[in-house]
Amino acid sequence: MADRPVVVLNGNDLTVEDIVAIGVGDKTVELDTRAVRRCRASREFLENEVAAGRIIYGVNTSFGPMCNKIIREDEIEALQINLIRSHAAGLGDPIKFYIAQGMLAVRLNTLVKGYSGVRLELLELMRDMINCGIAPYVPECGSVGASGDLVHLAHVGLAIIGEGSVYLRGELMPARDALSRCSLAPLTLSFKEGLAVMNGTSAMTALAAFALFGAKKLLRIACVNAAFAIEIFGGIDDAFDEDLHAVKPHPGQQAVAGIVRKLYAGSQNITLRKDMHDIIRKQGRDGPVYETSVNVQDVYSIRCCPQILAPVWEAIDAAEKVLATEANSSNDNPIIIPEKKKIIHGGNFHGQSVGFAMDTLCMAASEVATLAERRINKLLDKNLNEGLPEHLIAGTVGLTMGFMGAQYLGTSSTAETRQLANPVSTLSISCNASNQDVVSMGTVAARKAFKTVSAAKHVLTLEVLADLQALSFRNADTMGAGTRAIYAKLCEHFSVYDNERVFHDDLVKFRKLLFSSQLFDDLSVYWDGSHM
Repeated sequence: MADRPVVVLNGNDLTVEDIVAIGVGDKTVELDTRAVRRCRASREFLENEVAAGRIIYGVNTSFGPMCNKIIREDEIEALQINLIRSHAAGLGDPIKFYIAQGMLAVRLNTLVKGYSGVRLELLELMRDMINCGIAPYVPECGSVGASGDLVHLAHVGLAIIGEGSVYLRGELMPARDALSRCSLAPLTLSFKEGLAVMNGTSAMTALAAFALFGAKKLLRIACVNAAFAIEIFGGIDDAFDEDLHAVKPHPGQQAVAGIVRKLYAGSQNITLRKDMHDIIRKQGRDGPVYETSVNVQDVYSIRCCPQILAPVWEAIDAAEKVLATEANSSNDNPIIIPEKKKIIHGGNFHGQSVGFAMDTLCMAASEVATLAERRINKLLDKNLNEGLPEHLIAGTVGLTMGFMGAQYLGTSSTAETRQLANPVSTLSISCNASNQDVVSMGTVAARKAFKTVSAAKHVLTLEVLADLQALSFRNADTMGAGTRAIYAKLCEHFSVYDNERVFHDDLVKFRKLLFSSQLFDDLSVYWDGSHM
């Protein structure tokens, strides 16, 4: 534990990268001392208000449409346990344990802000669970994302009170056993604490953080694949000219064009504008040229890459801002502000912002898949691939099939991303006896985004393999400095596919290399200055 970096949680500075790193166990957490003081002040104020007999939602009242039911003083702790047990009502496959641990971290960061009125004992137990690698078992289905992620976070609450199941460093076991192995004890919740754990957007935020983290890697690899495509097909440099993008100055468009331009800089494979004009003039030396065999423009999947990826870039940028705000917000109810002597009932638990951001991220990931799928098709189709072997076959044509079968993975996965790109955050269904009459479906959107990004990763993995296979038939020495360096790095792990191996094994190997390693982070010189 001591050799892992520490994220000091203060309720203000948690990043998407932190959530992912904490979830996978690369970082531990600690509580900020000033934040702890705020939490103590919040709890003391709440205790005084309860002692004075003030009626406070979820403290000495029941919940939802039953909030007019007053709870006796000797039952207010039982109220919290009953809330957790009744709402731990999820179904479906479990959310991946590292995402569930990210949920625990996001919820702790929210509570550390000091506006929820919980005791220090709860914060310390959550911290210790994270640092020991205890992740709640959370079924994927159940949240409507409006009074927060009640169902998902109720399963988190179960782990805190020693009920239900958890993962201990990836191993599933009863919560009480895992706590015992880590020399921890379940917590008997006091008033407000069950509600404070459950009533917020931490499940959708953690899910969204992992989806966004993957989407950022998708975009980075999409830029590399765009540069590879230009090298393979001798693309015309006009499409990436700085002055072209200056007159349509979408930030994402300019950023993508700049990265791709930097990657292929120095290439001898690129068709330069002046050379193209010279070729056409030479073809017409005996008379006017009314038709030329030289393409003056590339297909859209190459030429329009900056314009196509511009909204992808901007969607990722916008989602990161939304998630940073949400992860560092107090999304509880009621909110306790001791310095102003206020207990405020409201709707900060509503996840509409996350829902919208994740639906947009689904469209962005689907567009990345569409772009990749079209370029894969161009690489494999002998009528389009400009002299490459059909299906990139290495060996006897007909006896070996090359990338023919693998293309179906790219096509079907792209179709799946398109179906998932349909929005869910606009599909509110009233529930909770019509108390929750407009809900966000933010957690469904975040789950959908994670799945969409995963499917898009399939497509880009295949495109990288197809690019490497295609480049094996070209002269790598004539590539640009950036593309050549990345090609050489990838070739340390690549062998030309010749039908002597099961294709699945190559896909598994490269998907892990591209999306679960630091390979492309180590090549960050090519996108320095970007948020990638």
